[in-house]
Amino acid sequence: MTRHLITSAIPYINGIKHLGNLVGSQLPADLYARYQRGRGHEVLFLCATDEHGTPAELAAAKAGKPVAEYCREMHAIQAEIAKGFGLSFDHFGRSSSPQNHRLTQHFAGRLAEAGLIGEVSEKQVYSNADGRFLPDRYIEGTCPNCGYDKARGDQCENCTKQLDPTDLIEPRSAISGSTDLEVRETKHLYLRQSGLKDQLDAWIDGKTDWPILTTSIAKKWLHDGDGLQDRGITRDLDWGIPVKKGDDDWPGMEGKVFYVWFDAPIEYIACAGEWAEATGRADAEWERWWRTDKGAQDVRYTQFMGKDNVPFHTLSFPATLIGSGEPWKMVDYIKSFNYLNYDGGQFSTSQGRGVFMDQALEILPADYWRWWLLSHAPESSDSEFTWENFQASVNKDLADVLGNFVSRITKFCRSKFGEAVPDGGAYGAQEEVLIADLQARLRRYETCMEAMEVRKSAQELRAIWVAGNEYLQSAAPWATVKEDPERAAAQVRMGLNLIRFYAVISAPFIPTASARMLSAMNTLETDWPTDVDAALRALPGGHAFTVPDVLFAKITDEQREDWQTRFSGTRD
Repeated sequence: MTRHLITSAIPYINGIKHLGNLVGSQLPADLYARYQRGRGHEVLFLCATDEHGTPAELAAAKAGKPVAEYCREMHAIQAEIAKGFGLSFDHFGRSSSPQNHRLTQHFAGRLAEAGLIGEVSEKQVYSNADGRFLPDRYIEGTCPNCGYDKARGDQCENCTKQLDPTDLIEPRSAISGSTDLEVRETKHLYLRQSGLKDQLDAWIDGKTDWPILTTSIAKKWLHDGDGLQDRGITRDLDWGIPVKKGDDDWPGMEGKVFYVWFDAPIEYIACAGEWAEATGRADAEWERWWRTDKGAQDVRYTQFMGKDNVPFHTLSFPATLIGSGEPWKMVDYIKSFNYLNYDGGQFSTSQGRGVFMDQALEILPADYWRWWLLSHAPESSDSEFTWENFQASVNKDLADVLGNFVSRITKFCRSKFGEAVPDGGAYGAQEEVLIADLQARLRRYETCMEAMEVRKSAQELRAIWVAGNEYLQSAAPWATVKEDPERAAAQVRMGLNLIRFYAVISAPFIPTASARMLSAMNTLETDWPTDVDAALRALPGGHAFTVPDVLFAKITDEQREDWQTRFSGTRD
C-alpha cells in the first residue's frame, strides 16, 4: 500500500472561483485522491484558501469589512462550495493560520542562517492619499507605447509591453484614482534563488516522468535571459505574516509582512498541521507525511495546478525547502493544466466572465459538471466550454449511456422478476466474452488513472459503460424471457451486477451518482473490482434492490438557451 500526499493549488480568497479554476487544480486532484482511496491506499488530500496580499485587502475594503473578517467569511463560503462539488479534502485550511505563521517565519530564519536571504533597498511608488506603497499592478496610467489609458505599472494589457510604474504617463492609484504619488525608498528581503540554480536544475532533470508542460516552464525560468532571478519575499502591507527570523524580530523589517508567494506554498505543510489539530492528532501524525526523517520517505507526493502556478512550485517553493537544509518531503510529480476558455473568450474572476462554482450548483447537480470538466480537462492544450458541447456530452454520456442502462435493467427486472436479483440460469459464452473484455478495459482505465491522464481515463470509463449497453442490447433479455426465462434471469443478474461494478469504478468521477447506484443495489460493497469475474457475481440471486429515480436528466434546448443567455454577460 502506497501513501499518497496530494495537494491542489490553493485558491485565492477574493471571491468565488469559476469553472476554469476548478478544473485546473482542485477537481483533478479530487479525482486522483478518490481513485487512490478506492484502490485501498492511504491518502492525505490537502487544500486551503490563499488569504494574504493586496487583492485580499482591497476585496475586504470593497465589502466594507475588516480583512480578517472578510477572509474568515470567504473561507467558509469556499469550503461550502467545495463540499457541494464533492471535493474530498481531508482538510481545507487557511494560509492565515497560526501554523502557517510559525512555519513561514521558521523557513525565513533557516534561509537567513544559510545566507540565502539578502536585504535590498529599492524605490517604490507611495500613494499619499491611500497611505500605502502600491504594488506595480495597482498603478494605472497611459501606456507610452500604444497610448492605452488603463495600462498597469507592470504591463500594458493592450500591447503587452512590459513596463515600470515610472514609464506610465499621468500615473494614478488604481485604488483611489489619486495622482498624489511619490517614489520612496524602502528595504525588502530577497530569496537568493540564483544561488540554488544548479541544485534546482539537477532536481528537475531527475524528474523524467513529468509532463512536458511542467518541465518546459521550469527550464524557461531557469535558463532564459539572465537565468533564475532572486525574488522579493516581503511587502509593505498590514495584512499578512509579520516578518520574523524564526521566533526573533528582524531588525529593519518592522511593519512588513512576507510576500504572499512565499507563504502560500508553505501552507501545504501548515495545512497538515491544521488537519492534525482539527482531528485531535499529535504533531507526529502530520510530520510522517512531510518530514523524511519522521516517516515521509515512503510518501508519494503529487501536486495539481494550472500552468501559471508552475514556476512557484518547480523553483521558488523547492528553493525554500532545499535552502532550509532540513529533510522536508519534496514533490514527486506535478500535474499541470492549460486553461479552460469560455464560449470564445476567457473565464475571468476579475471581470466576472463565465460560470462560477456557486452558479453551476444552482442550475445542475455537481456530477454533471464534474463529468464534463474532467472529460474535457485542458491537459495537452487549452480547451473550451460551450453550452452546446456541455449539453451534448451530458445527454449522450450520462443520460443515454449510463443513466439509460441503469433505468432499463432495473425496470425490466422489476416487471418480470420483481425487485430482487433473479435466481436461475448460469453465465454462458456471451457473459464470459463480456467479462474478459471488461477485465482488459478495466486495466486500461487503471493505467490511465495511475498516470493521471484525465481525459483518457474518462474515455476508458465511458467505453466500459458502452460495453454494458452493447451486451444488454445484444442479449435482449426482454426477448429471451419469452423463450428461456432461466437464461433471461442470468442476463438480468449480469446487468444488475454491472450497476454495482459501474458504481465503484465511476465513483472518482461522479461520486453522488455512484452512491445512488450502490444505494439502489442495496449494497455497501465498494472494494475495487480487481477480479471482474468475481465482481460480476457479487450480488447473488435473491438480493433485494430498488429502482432508482432518473440518474441524469437530459438538458433540454430551452434550458441550454436560457443558460447561454444568462451567462453571456458578466457577473455583478
